[in-house]
Amino acid sequence: MRLGLVIYGSLNTLSGGYLYDRKLVEYLRGQGDTVEVISLPWRNYAAHLADNLHFRLPRDLDLIIQDELNHPSLLSANARPRHYPVISLVHHLRCSELRPKRLNDFYRLVEKRYLNFVDGFIFNSQTTKNAVHQLLGKDKPGIVAYPPTDRFGDAISESEIIERAKSDELRILFLGNVIYRKGLHTLLEAVKSPKSNVRVDVVGSLAAEPKYARNMQEFVAVNGLSSVVKFHGSLDKEPLIEELKSAHVLVVPSSYEGFGIVYLEGMAFGLPAIGTTAGAAGEIISDGVDGFLIEPGDSGLLAGRLRVLKEKREILVRMSLAARERYLHQPRWGQMAGDVRKFLLSLLSQ
Repeated sequence: MRLGLVIYGSLNTLSGGYLYDRKLVEYLRGQGDTVEVISLPWRNYAAHLADNLHFRLPRDLDLIIQDELNHPSLLSANARPRHYPVISLVHHLRCSELRPKRLNDFYRLVEKRYLNFVDGFIFNSQTTKNAVHQLLGKDKPGIVAYPPTDRFGDAISESEIIERAKSDELRILFLGNVIYRKGLHTLLEAVKSPKSNVRVDVVGSLAAEPKYARNMQEFVAVNGLSSVVKFHGSLDKEPLIEELKSAHVLVVPSSYEGFGIVYLEGMAFGLPAIGTTAGAAGEIISDGVDGFLIEPGDSGLLAGRLRVLKEKREILVRMSLAARERYLHQPRWGQMAGDVRKFLLSLLSQ
Protein backbone atom coordinates (compact mmCIF):
# COMPACT_ATOMS: atom_id res chain seq x y z
CA MET A 1 0.00 0.00 0.00
CA ARG A 2 1.04 3.59 -0.61
CA LEU A 3 -0.10 5.45 2.48
CA GLY A 4 0.07 8.94 3.92
CA LEU A 5 -0.08 10.01 7.56
CA VAL A 6 -0.97 13.61 8.44
CA ILE A 7 0.29 14.92 11.78
CA TYR A 8 1.29 18.17 13.44
CA GLY A 9 4.97 18.59 14.20
CA SER A 10 7.36 15.67 14.62
CA LEU A 11 6.47 12.00 14.73
CA ASN A 12 9.11 11.68 17.49
CA THR A 13 7.18 13.93 19.89
CA LEU A 14 7.07 12.38 23.39
CA SER A 15 3.41 11.69 24.09
CA GLY A 16 1.11 8.70 24.06
CA GLY A 17 -0.67 9.83 20.89
CA TYR A 18 2.54 10.29 18.94
CA LEU A 19 3.87 6.98 20.23
CA TYR A 20 0.74 5.33 18.80
CA ASP A 21 1.23 7.05 15.43
CA ARG A 22 4.93 6.20 15.38
CA LYS A 23 4.40 2.52 16.19
CA LEU A 24 1.72 2.25 13.51
CA VAL A 25 4.06 3.72 10.90
CA GLU A 26 6.85 1.34 11.97
CA TYR A 27 4.57 -1.67 11.67
CA LEU A 28 3.17 -0.70 8.26
CA ARG A 29 6.63 -0.07 6.86
CA GLY A 30 7.75 -3.40 8.30
CA GLN A 31 5.00 -5.06 6.25
CA GLY A 32 6.37 -3.51 3.05
CA ASP A 33 3.98 -0.57 2.84
CA THR A 34 5.20 2.89 1.86
CA VAL A 35 4.18 5.53 4.41
CA GLU A 36 4.68 9.23 3.68
CA VAL A 37 4.54 11.34 6.86
CA ILE A 38 2.96 14.71 6.06
CA SER A 39 3.78 17.17 8.83
CA LEU A 40 1.96 20.46 9.30
CA PRO A 41 3.44 23.08 11.67
CA TRP A 42 2.15 23.42 15.25
CA ARG A 43 0.32 26.74 15.67
CA ASN A 44 -2.83 27.98 17.36
CA TYR A 45 -6.32 26.82 16.38
CA ALA A 46 -7.12 29.88 14.26
CA ALA A 47 -3.89 29.46 12.28
CA HIS A 48 -4.70 25.79 11.75
CA LEU A 49 -8.08 26.78 10.30
CA ALA A 50 -6.21 29.06 7.90
CA ASP A 51 -4.41 25.98 6.50
CA ASN A 52 -7.62 25.30 4.59
CA LEU A 53 -6.73 28.16 2.23
CA HIS A 54 -3.78 26.28 0.75
CA PHE A 55 -3.36 22.70 2.03
CA ARG A 56 -4.30 19.92 -0.40
CA LEU A 57 -4.08 16.15 -0.06
CA PRO A 58 -1.37 14.34 -2.06
CA ARG A 59 -2.59 12.65 -5.22
CA ASP A 60 -0.43 9.53 -5.57
CA LEU A 61 -1.66 7.47 -2.61
CA ASP A 62 -3.86 4.44 -2.07
CA LEU A 63 -5.14 5.69 1.29
CA ILE A 64 -4.41 8.47 3.77
CA ILE A 65 -4.56 8.35 7.57
CA GLN A 66 -5.08 11.62 9.43
CA ASP A 67 -4.44 12.11 13.12
CA GLU A 68 -7.75 13.67 14.19
CA LEU A 69 -5.78 16.27 16.12
CA ASN A 70 -5.22 17.88 12.68
CA HIS A 71 -8.93 18.29 12.00
CA PRO A 72 -9.00 22.13 11.79
CA SER A 73 -6.42 22.08 8.99
CA LEU A 74 -8.18 19.48 6.83
CA LEU A 75 -11.78 20.65 6.36
CA SER A 76 -11.32 21.98 2.83
CA ALA A 77 -8.85 19.33 1.67
CA ASN A 78 -11.14 16.46 2.66
CA ALA A 79 -14.20 18.03 1.03
CA ARG A 80 -12.50 18.11 -2.39
CA PRO A 81 -12.89 15.22 -4.87
CA ARG A 82 -10.33 12.44 -4.34
CA HIS A 83 -9.75 8.90 -5.54
CA TYR A 84 -8.75 7.22 -2.26
CA PRO A 85 -10.22 6.75 1.25
CA VAL A 86 -9.47 9.13 4.12
CA ILE A 87 -9.19 7.44 7.52
CA SER A 88 -9.19 9.44 10.74
CA LEU A 89 -7.09 8.12 13.63
CA VAL A 90 -8.96 9.44 16.66
CA HIS A 91 -7.18 9.61 20.02
CA HIS A 92 -9.91 11.80 21.50
CA LEU A 93 -12.17 14.60 20.35
CA ARG A 94 -11.15 18.14 21.21
CA CYS A 95 -14.75 18.91 22.11
CA SER A 96 -14.63 16.13 24.74
CA GLU A 97 -12.14 18.09 26.82
CA LEU A 98 -13.19 20.17 29.81
CA ARG A 99 -13.60 23.84 28.85
CA PRO A 100 -16.33 26.54 28.67
CA LYS A 101 -19.46 25.34 26.86
CA ARG A 102 -19.46 28.13 24.26
CA LEU A 103 -15.94 27.24 23.14
CA ASN A 104 -16.67 23.52 23.08
CA ASP A 105 -19.80 24.15 21.03
CA PHE A 106 -17.59 25.81 18.42
CA TYR A 107 -15.10 22.95 18.43
CA ARG A 108 -17.99 20.49 18.16
CA LEU A 109 -19.22 22.16 14.96
CA VAL A 110 -15.76 22.11 13.39
CA GLU A 111 -15.04 18.51 14.38
CA LYS A 112 -18.42 17.30 13.17
CA ARG A 113 -17.80 18.85 9.75
CA TYR A 114 -14.38 17.21 9.61
CA LEU A 115 -15.68 13.80 10.67
CA ASN A 116 -18.47 13.91 8.09
CA PHE A 117 -15.94 14.07 5.24
CA VAL A 118 -13.80 11.07 6.25
CA ASP A 119 -14.49 7.51 5.15
CA GLY A 120 -13.57 5.52 8.25
CA PHE A 121 -11.94 5.53 11.66
CA ILE A 122 -9.21 4.00 13.77
CA PHE A 123 -10.23 4.47 17.43
CA ASN A 124 -7.87 4.10 20.38
CA SER A 125 -10.69 3.06 22.75
CA GLN A 126 -14.35 2.18 22.93
CA THR A 127 -14.92 5.48 24.75
CA THR A 128 -13.50 7.41 21.79
CA LYS A 129 -15.59 5.38 19.35
CA ASN A 130 -18.75 6.15 21.31
CA ALA A 131 -17.93 9.87 21.44
CA VAL A 132 -17.43 10.04 17.67
CA HIS A 133 -20.59 8.09 16.87
CA GLN A 134 -22.59 10.24 19.27
CA LEU A 135 -21.32 13.41 17.58
CA LEU A 136 -21.96 12.14 14.04
CA GLY A 137 -25.26 10.43 14.76
CA LYS A 138 -24.38 7.66 12.32
CA ASP A 139 -21.95 4.79 11.82
CA LYS A 140 -19.00 4.60 9.45
CA PRO A 141 -16.46 1.81 9.01
CA GLY A 142 -14.06 1.70 11.92
CA ILE A 143 -11.87 -0.37 14.21
CA VAL A 144 -10.98 -0.07 17.89
CA ALA A 145 -7.23 -0.68 18.17
CA TYR A 146 -5.92 -0.14 21.66
CA PRO A 147 -2.50 1.53 21.92
CA PRO A 148 0.74 -0.44 22.14
CA THR A 149 2.00 -1.23 25.62
CA ASP A 150 5.02 -3.45 25.10
CA ARG A 151 7.89 -1.02 24.51
CA PHE A 152 9.35 -1.77 27.97
CA GLY A 153 9.01 -5.56 27.74
CA ASP A 154 9.02 -7.48 31.03
CA ALA A 155 9.99 -4.41 33.02
CA ILE A 156 9.96 -5.61 36.62
CA SER A 157 9.57 -8.81 38.65
CA GLU A 158 7.14 -9.52 41.45
CA SER A 159 9.99 -9.76 43.94
CA GLU A 160 11.26 -6.31 42.92
CA ILE A 161 7.77 -4.88 43.44
CA ILE A 162 7.52 -6.39 46.92
CA GLU A 163 10.98 -5.14 47.89
CA ARG A 164 10.25 -1.64 46.56
CA ALA A 165 7.16 -1.32 48.75
CA LYS A 166 9.24 -1.61 51.95
CA SER A 167 10.33 2.04 51.66
CA ASP A 168 8.71 4.37 54.22
CA GLU A 169 8.41 7.09 51.60
CA LEU A 170 5.57 7.03 49.07
CA ARG A 171 7.04 7.91 45.68
CA ILE A 172 4.44 9.36 43.32
CA LEU A 173 5.07 9.71 39.59
CA PHE A 174 3.21 12.18 37.39
CA LEU A 175 3.97 11.29 33.76
CA GLY A 176 2.63 13.56 31.04
CA ASN A 177 3.06 16.98 29.51
CA VAL A 178 2.48 19.68 32.12
CA ILE A 179 -0.80 20.98 30.71
CA TYR A 180 -4.05 21.82 32.47
CA ARG A 181 -5.92 18.80 31.08
CA LYS A 182 -3.50 16.37 32.73
CA GLY A 183 -4.46 17.62 36.20
CA LEU A 184 -1.11 18.20 37.91
CA HIS A 185 -2.79 20.93 39.98
CA THR A 186 -5.10 18.30 41.49
CA LEU A 187 -2.15 16.16 42.52
CA LEU A 188 -0.20 19.09 44.01
CA GLU A 189 -3.25 20.17 45.99
CA ALA A 190 -3.61 16.60 47.31
CA VAL A 191 -0.02 16.41 48.61
CA LYS A 192 0.09 19.99 49.94
CA SER A 193 -0.55 18.79 53.50
CA PRO A 194 0.72 16.72 55.17
CA LYS A 195 3.97 16.51 53.23
CA SER A 196 5.83 13.88 55.30
CA ASN A 197 7.26 10.79 53.61
CA VAL A 198 5.96 11.74 50.15
CA ARG A 199 7.89 12.48 46.99
CA VAL A 200 6.41 13.62 43.68
CA ASP A 201 8.39 13.33 40.44
CA VAL A 202 6.90 15.29 37.54
CA VAL A 203 8.07 13.93 34.19
CA GLY A 204 6.84 15.75 31.11
CA SER A 205 7.40 18.76 28.91
CA LEU A 206 7.13 22.20 30.51
CA ALA A 207 6.86 23.86 27.08
CA ALA A 208 3.42 22.68 25.93
CA GLU A 209 1.55 25.22 28.11
CA PRO A 210 4.31 27.42 29.54
CA LYS A 211 2.02 29.64 31.61
CA TYR A 212 0.39 26.66 33.31
CA ALA A 213 3.79 25.07 33.94
CA ARG A 214 5.05 28.27 35.56
CA ASN A 215 1.93 28.41 37.73
CA MET A 216 2.58 24.87 38.92
CA GLN A 217 6.20 25.67 39.75
CA GLU A 218 5.08 28.76 41.65
CA PHE A 219 2.48 26.68 43.53
CA VAL A 220 5.25 24.33 44.63
CA ALA A 221 7.41 27.20 45.86
CA VAL A 222 4.62 29.11 47.64
CA ASN A 223 3.32 26.01 49.45
CA GLY A 224 6.70 24.81 50.67
CA LEU A 225 6.76 21.78 48.39
CA SER A 226 10.19 22.35 46.85
CA SER A 227 11.72 19.52 48.87
CA VAL A 228 8.85 17.19 47.90
CA VAL A 229 8.21 17.91 44.21
CA LYS A 230 10.82 17.70 41.45
CA PHE A 231 10.23 18.79 37.84
CA HIS A 232 12.34 16.65 35.49
CA GLY A 233 11.09 17.87 32.12
CA SER A 234 10.74 15.33 29.32
CA LEU A 235 12.54 12.01 29.79
CA ASP A 236 12.83 8.96 27.57
CA LYS A 237 14.56 5.57 27.52
CA GLU A 238 16.85 4.85 30.50
CA PRO A 239 16.11 8.04 32.51
CA LEU A 240 12.37 7.41 32.14
CA ILE A 241 12.74 3.73 33.03
CA GLU A 242 14.64 4.73 36.18
CA GLU A 243 11.76 6.96 37.30
CA LEU A 244 9.19 4.27 36.57
CA LYS A 245 11.14 1.62 38.46
CA SER A 246 11.63 3.76 41.56
CA ALA A 247 8.03 5.01 41.89
CA HIS A 248 5.23 3.37 43.91
CA VAL A 249 2.18 4.84 42.18
CA LEU A 250 1.37 6.67 38.94
CA VAL A 251 -1.00 9.62 39.29
CA VAL A 252 -2.33 11.44 36.21
CA PRO A 253 -5.72 12.89 37.24
CA SER A 254 -6.69 14.19 33.80
CA SER A 255 -9.92 16.02 33.13
CA TYR A 256 -10.25 13.74 30.07
CA GLU A 257 -8.29 10.90 28.44
CA GLY A 258 -9.22 9.30 25.12
CA PHE A 259 -7.36 6.21 26.31
CA GLY A 260 -4.40 6.87 28.60
CA ILE A 261 -1.52 4.66 27.48
CA VAL A 262 0.53 6.14 30.32
CA TYR A 263 -1.52 4.18 32.86
CA LEU A 264 -0.63 0.89 31.21
CA GLU A 265 3.01 1.87 30.87
CA GLY A 266 3.10 2.55 34.59
CA MET A 267 1.43 -0.80 35.22
CA ALA A 268 4.29 -2.45 33.32
CA PHE A 269 6.41 -1.41 36.29
CA GLY A 270 3.84 -2.50 38.86
CA LEU A 271 2.50 0.99 39.50
CA PRO A 272 -1.15 1.23 40.55
CA ALA A 273 -2.67 3.97 38.39
CA ILE A 274 -4.84 6.82 39.62
CA GLY A 275 -6.92 8.45 36.91
CA THR A 276 -10.37 9.97 36.67
CA THR A 277 -13.85 8.87 35.70
CA ALA A 278 -13.82 11.22 32.69
CA GLY A 279 -12.87 9.52 29.44
CA ALA A 280 -11.40 6.06 28.93
CA ALA A 281 -9.26 5.58 32.04
CA GLY A 282 -11.96 3.23 33.30
CA GLU A 283 -11.23 0.91 30.35
CA ILE A 284 -7.78 0.38 31.88
CA ILE A 285 -8.10 0.92 35.64
CA SER A 286 -10.31 -1.29 37.82
CA ASP A 287 -11.09 0.93 40.81
CA GLY A 288 -9.69 -0.54 44.00
CA VAL A 289 -7.96 -3.42 42.19
CA ASP A 290 -5.06 -2.09 40.12
CA GLY A 291 -5.59 1.59 40.82
CA PHE A 292 -8.20 4.17 41.69
CA LEU A 293 -10.65 6.35 39.78
CA ILE A 294 -11.62 9.76 41.14
CA GLU A 295 -13.79 12.56 39.85
CA PRO A 296 -11.79 15.20 37.95
CA GLY A 297 -10.45 17.83 40.35
CA ASP A 298 -11.26 15.86 43.52
CA SER A 299 -8.01 16.52 45.39
CA GLY A 300 -9.56 15.49 48.71
CA LEU A 301 -10.40 11.98 47.56
CA LEU A 302 -7.02 11.73 45.84
CA ALA A 303 -5.28 12.65 49.10
CA GLY A 304 -7.23 9.89 50.83
CA ARG A 305 -6.28 7.29 48.23
CA LEU A 306 -2.61 8.23 48.49
CA ARG A 307 -2.79 8.04 52.28
CA VAL A 308 -4.08 4.45 52.04
CA LEU A 309 -1.15 3.45 49.81
CA LYS A 310 1.34 5.19 52.09
CA GLU A 311 0.06 3.77 55.37
CA LYS A 312 -1.10 0.28 54.33
CA ARG A 313 1.74 -1.30 52.45
CA GLU A 314 -0.05 -4.62 52.11
CA ILE A 315 -2.65 -2.82 49.96
CA LEU A 316 0.13 -1.14 47.94
CA VAL A 317 1.75 -4.51 47.27
CA ARG A 318 -1.53 -6.18 46.32
CA MET A 319 -2.50 -3.39 43.94
CA SER A 320 1.02 -3.20 42.48
CA LEU A 321 0.98 -6.90 41.62
CA ALA A 322 -2.51 -6.54 40.16
CA ALA A 323 -1.31 -3.62 38.04
CA ARG A 324 1.52 -5.70 36.60
CA GLU A 325 -0.93 -8.52 35.87
CA ARG A 326 -3.26 -6.07 34.09
CA TYR A 327 -0.38 -4.94 31.88
CA LEU A 328 0.60 -8.51 31.01
CA HIS A 329 -2.94 -9.28 29.79
CA GLN A 330 -3.16 -6.28 27.44
CA PRO A 331 -2.90 -7.31 23.75
CA ARG A 332 0.48 -6.43 22.26
CA TRP A 333 1.03 -4.01 19.43
CA GLY A 334 1.80 -6.54 16.72
CA GLN A 335 -1.67 -8.02 17.13
CA MET A 336 -3.49 -4.68 17.18
CA ALA A 337 -1.49 -3.13 14.32
CA GLY A 338 -2.08 -6.26 12.28
CA ASP A 339 -5.81 -5.79 12.76
CA VAL A 340 -5.49 -2.15 11.67
CA ARG A 341 -3.69 -3.17 8.49
CA LYS A 342 -6.37 -5.76 7.68
CA PHE A 343 -8.99 -3.07 8.18
CA LEU A 344 -7.19 -0.69 5.81
CA LEU A 345 -6.83 -3.42 3.17
CA SER A 346 -10.54 -4.23 3.47
CA LEU A 347 -11.38 -0.61 2.62
CA LEU A 348 -9.22 -0.76 -0.50
CA SER A 349 -10.89 -3.97 -1.67
CA GLN A 350 -14.39 -2.47 -1.63
